[in-house]
Amino acid sequence: MRILDRSVYVGPSHYAHFPVIRLVLDLGVLEAWPTVKLGDDFVSALLDALPGLREHGCSYGEPGGFVRRMTEDDGTWLGHVLEHVAIELQNVAGAHVTFGKTRETTQAGVYDVVFEYEQEDVGLEATDVALDLLQSLLPAELRSASFDPSFDLAERRDGFIRYAQRRALGPSTASLVKAAEDRDIPWLRLNEQSLIQLGYGVRQQRIQATITGRTSHIAVELASDKEETNRILSHLGLPVPRQRLVQTAERAVAAAERIGYPVVTKPYNGNHGRGVSIGLATADDVRAGFARAQEHSRSVIVESFITGHDHRMVVVDGELVAVSKREPGKVVGDGVHTIAQLVEIVNSDPRRGIGHEKVLTMLALDEQALGLLEKLGYTPDTVPPAGEDVYLRLTANLSTGGTAADMTDVVHPDNAEMAVRAIKAIGLDVGGVDFLTPDITQSYKDIGGAICEVNAAPGFRMHMAPSEGRPRDVAGRVLDMLFPPGVATTIPIAAITGTNGKTTTSRLLAHIHKLAGKRVGLTTTDGVYIDGQRTVEGDMTGPTSARIVLRDPAVEVAVLETARGGLLRAGMAMRHVDVGAVLNIQPDHLGQKGIDTLEQLAEIKRTVVEIATDTAVLNADDPLVLRMGAYTKARRVCYVTLDPQHELVREHIRAGGCAVALEGGVNGQMITIYDGEKHIPLLWTHLIPATLEGRATFNVQNAMFAAAMAYAMGVRLEDIRHGLRTFDTTFFQAPGRLNVYDQHPFKVLFDYGHNAHAITALCDLVNRLRPVGRRLCVLSAPGDRRNEDILAIAAAAAHARFDHYLCRRDDSPRGRGPSEVPELLRDGLVANGVSPEAITIIIDEQEAINAVLEMAQPGDLVLIFADALARGWKQIVNFRAEGHGAFAAPRAARSVPRAAVTEEAPADDDRPPTIIPDLPVSRWRSGGEEVLVMQDGRGVILKPESND
Repeated sequence: MRILDRSVYVGPSHYAHFPVIRLVLDLGVLEAWPTVKLGDDFVSALLDALPGLREHGCSYGEPGGFVRRMTEDDGTWLGHVLEHVAIELQNVAGAHVTFGKTRETTQAGVYDVVFEYEQEDVGLEATDVALDLLQSLLPAELRSASFDPSFDLAERRDGFIRYAQRRALGPSTASLVKAAEDRDIPWLRLNEQSLIQLGYGVRQQRIQATITGRTSHIAVELASDKEETNRILSHLGLPVPRQRLVQTAERAVAAAERIGYPVVTKPYNGNHGRGVSIGLATADDVRAGFARAQEHSRSVIVESFITGHDHRMVVVDGELVAVSKREPGKVVGDGVHTIAQLVEIVNSDPRRGIGHEKVLTMLALDEQALGLLEKLGYTPDTVPPAGEDVYLRLTANLSTGGTAADMTDVVHPDNAEMAVRAIKAIGLDVGGVDFLTPDITQSYKDIGGAICEVNAAPGFRMHMAPSEGRPRDVAGRVLDMLFPPGVATTIPIAAITGTNGKTTTSRLLAHIHKLAGKRVGLTTTDGVYIDGQRTVEGDMTGPTSARIVLRDPAVEVAVLETARGGLLRAGMAMRHVDVGAVLNIQPDHLGQKGIDTLEQLAEIKRTVVEIATDTAVLNADDPLVLRMGAYTKARRVCYVTLDPQHELVREHIRAGGCAVALEGGVNGQMITIYDGEKHIPLLWTHLIPATLEGRATFNVQNAMFAAAMAYAMGVRLEDIRHGLRTFDTTFFQAPGRLNVYDQHPFKVLFDYGHNAHAITALCDLVNRLRPVGRRLCVLSAPGDRRNEDILAIAAAAAHARFDHYLCRRDDSPRGRGPSEVPELLRDGLVANGVSPEAITIIIDEQEAINAVLEMAQPGDLVLIFADALARGWKQIVNFRAEGHGAFAAPRAARSVPRAAVTEEAPADDDRPPTIIPDLPVSRWRSGGEEVLVMQDGRGVILKPESND
């Protein structure tokens, strides 16, 4: 039994809409050993090791379901058992996970095992522990050779719990995260400790434990300075103990004598009760207390000992929200059991765990406990009288085994007012007051009491699940302070996926938002852009790049290109998007990572609309995308269609739905928005530069998707129109997406197209442009595609009937031989009727591009499918042709169809103008003149008969 592959999905995927881990597990010989065949001893030992498995419902949906699956019929296979063990181990360590599923793959004995996790490294560690546990329960002859026979479950389990606790959020931070989730506020963990981002982009707030991004630094410094805090509160007339700050033991004794015994010693800047000694009545006690405190701080505070119960009072945003009476860790004698046995009885409480694993912490008979027992004349073997409280701790911290009783509803108003004044005096938005008083229900003015400390990061653990009394939602009050009702918690997020057009559509949508005045975070195949500036270079279409955008505090709108690779590898970065769009599903990347059919590919990409909350934008002209409308929970579906007679879309519109359709008119084709009873003509396609006067149908469709998404996100119509009219396909705005270069005597189209659908779209465009000269094509295909996909690319290019094809390969052959891809393309072209003489193989991309540029003549059209985009574009721009005539092409040129022109004779020539009919030409503008370049390279000044 071994793991072949592991994938960690950080967010929604086709497996689940929350984080999961996927294992590819090979059972090997254990495929023949389901649980019933392994026998009752295996099942019993497993349940003894992890009793919580008895509660797993499995597919039966009720406690005991998993045990039933293991014991009925043939039982279940160990991949399924591994899933449940990994889940239960995480629960034992304090996580709350339940989801899992196991499915056999097409390969016999190999399973996909998927299970939920809260903390990635803890989930992965649970996998390893689960494997070792199952191996330890197998007969020796069935164990893997790598299994360590010294495996000890109890030791490994406790080690795993400690491992998980070191990486888990603390109880206070976890409560704030839980409160955020209850309010549907997204969150991100920013480090391995407790720094959390709540909300996205400009709407974000941050917390670190219970300190918020709004907490004053001065206030934190004051709260950490116990002496200064004491002085400030004293000057306001609030009750505080007398106090001195000392650096030596003898000065501590002198301070105690001035204050008056008994006293307390504590570190100057300690926390969690570390190094605190109370009730010190002699000089020797003070010296010992000073030494304990100085282990945590060079300076030590000596203060008067205030009798009474220890209370923690939490103030949030100027309001007292929770009060707990804390008691140090103790056992209560029963006259029968020893102190050691009583500790075991107390620790058997299911609410107690290791460290912060649970709401209470286990008691320990450590050095401090033994010291307190010694003062009583006790040992761990002593049997205390019935009803006697035997304290094992000096302070009442939950982290050392203390308990807490809720007193919020009975606190006296004077005491509540005192706590609020103290926190306001220090300047904290969230603060804790440690208050000692005999009775919290009576005013400190009548019975005494004192504030012994103010905490800038008060723990919420004692209030979440007190030992006695009602839990208090302190974390919820903090979230309500950070995000008052009606305040946005996130930014508008759009996610775009599909096979072709994702990058152009994403850039179009980002451009529209930017012109509407928003700072946009954009992820694309060439980088991450913040407000138009590329901050990270590379293919940035997965969850890691999306989180770069969502973390940026300047971003007001997120536009996320979402590719198949990221979805398959790690899922999506966020639980929800406002608008999700699927442009198309076409054959590409099939045969990779278990995705062999278009239907499987559609299921992967469908995740984008499954998590859309406001609008799912779907291509009604693609049957696979059209069906996705049944899987979205978005408030509405907006269909995009090039067919104004689309039957389903017409019914959708008549039912009050939303759609964007392409409608014909006298002046061309109009992009039109339908929304309920609204009919909104948006823009003529020939006015959108990216469509090359409406000829690039695929960019017409991309513009329609961008318009649909912008409209769904509330962008004004005039801003949508302005965005579409000002977005073109220059290399600057859309590198490798229908870039046109016409400053040579021939026109160059430059594109990243790398599948048959994209090749077909570009070749159709070439036909619509009606070039006057030859058609030349540089063709390639990614090496990691199937042979049939590469041949389909060749077939698509062959149907365009280029005059010459140059077949090349990408820089990386991706597992192919040096010339394998171009040779496959050549074979595919020949098989589809292209003459072998019209095909040249040039393996290197740079050499192929240079060759086609050298080959081109005036009036030709060159279509280059490129891989290294920046390098290829520089080649085109910097190309200087030899032998194309003496004429140097001026800037700002554009190609036109055949035209009749007049050649103007020199001024001293009295010959009449000569008409040159129907010659293939290129027209150039230079200064105030127009220049004609003919195929033979001659340049003449011309006056057109029409403006075509």
